Amino acid sequence: MEMEVISRESIKPCSPTPTHLRNYPLSLFDNAVSPNSVPLIYFYAPQESPDEAAKISLLKKSLSQALCKYYPFAGRFKDPTSVHCNDEGVSLVVTRIKTKNLSNILRNPTDALLSPLFPDELQWKDMGLDSSLLAVQINCFACGGMAITVCMCHKVGDASTLFNFFNDWSTLTQQPHITVALPHLGASLFPQSHFPLPRQYSFVPHHNMVCRRLVFEGSKIDSLKALVSSSSSSQKVENPTRFEVVVALIYKCAVSALGLSASNTLLRVAINFRKRMIPPLPDKSLGNLVSSFYASSMDNDEVELHELVTKTREGLALFCDKYVRNFGDLKFVSEFLRFGQAVTTDNKTSCEDGEKKKKKKDMIFFSGWCRFSAYEADFGWGKPVWVTTVLCPVKNSVVLMDTRDGKGIEAVVCMLDKDMAMFERHVHLLRYASLEPNRWTCSSCS
Repeated sequence: MEMEVISRESIKPCSPTPTHLRNYPLSLFDNAVSPNSVPLIYFYAPQESPDEAAKISLLKKSLSQALCKYYPFAGRFKDPTSVHCNDEGVSLVVTRIKTKNLSNILRNPTDALLSPLFPDELQWKDMGLDSSLLAVQINCFACGGMAITVCMCHKVGDASTLFNFFNDWSTLTQQPHITVALPHLGASLFPQSHFPLPRQYSFVPHHNMVCRRLVFEGSKIDSLKALVSSSSSSQKVENPTRFEVVVALIYKCAVSALGLSASNTLLRVAINFRKRMIPPLPDKSLGNLVSSFYASSMDNDEVELHELVTKTREGLALFCDKYVRNFGDLKFVSEFLRFGQAVTTDNKTSCEDGEKKKKKKDMIFFSGWCRFSAYEADFGWGKPVWVTTVLCPVKNSVVLMDTRDGKGIEAVVCMLDKDMAMFERHVHLLRYASLEPNRWTCSSCS
């Protein structure tokens, strides 16, 4: 793919950050994650108006406005536990794609094609402590389409933070005079204070990783829900969710295809705990307000879908009851993080037991990015036709996102290439998921 870099610059907030906000301390949860980036890519269809130059000008202006609200993004790390909000700005690259059009990408979204669309190919990489905390790239296709990519340093926010930022940026592009509320700051809720720094979690990259995108259409998910809720077992599941049934199916097929055993393979799920706290936090809360739990221990090597949904529900309920609802106690949070989120979901709840449980050999890790209003980000030339992320170098990791219609789920699955070759051919998986979904087609592309 031939690409020309049109410009590279730093976008600063349109007004200076007040003196009393210049020091932004990271929270206990922020300090527990690594500075790897969180990547997103938004594809937009061609529009006759405004033209390319006008679009880029609007995007730069509104990005400058958005940074006034998300002012830590425009700063630099003062030290590993705080950001100096000095308005140095965020990195912005503008490119023109010469040899590919939008339809080429959407028909065959390989990592080789998607990676150059990200600023300096930072996706999931360590952004370091001396660089921009947010990097943006605007890619212009010959057909008039556009792909906007963002990479945010994980230490200043989670996926929810990044989606909120992107949506606010798009709102300000269309309505520059609208008042956008300052995000609620997670650091004020979970200050590091005098507590010892928690152990930092970092990605453990693997070589020979590949990524596949599975699309579960709404009708297929309805079939999975019916299958789970109609079980004749005493463990019949009432009102299973989209997320629960897709997690259960992917886990079951992965364990089977990879020759693993359910009793020795952890099912781990990362959750946004903003609304699960008492009292709940605002959706627009900046920072890392996410943690993970394990499904209850599998009793047998062979488990059915309804059992997996039940085990996942039990794990979430126990995690919320014993941990999330106690997050108002900072000493509790500090201890929770110090022991590495060593959470078991059976009757043993001590950190020591959790550490033993974590030593099991295999794990399938799920992260839910659904219900973040990804497809509402309209800059004035229509809503995105596709929103996704890219290959994460973490073995057996799965990111779940909404499809464009809000009814289905797209799963971004990352595995070793030899494992993926078996997983993607699993007969039960292919019964409900599409490996080659019919995405939007650009009428301007020939």
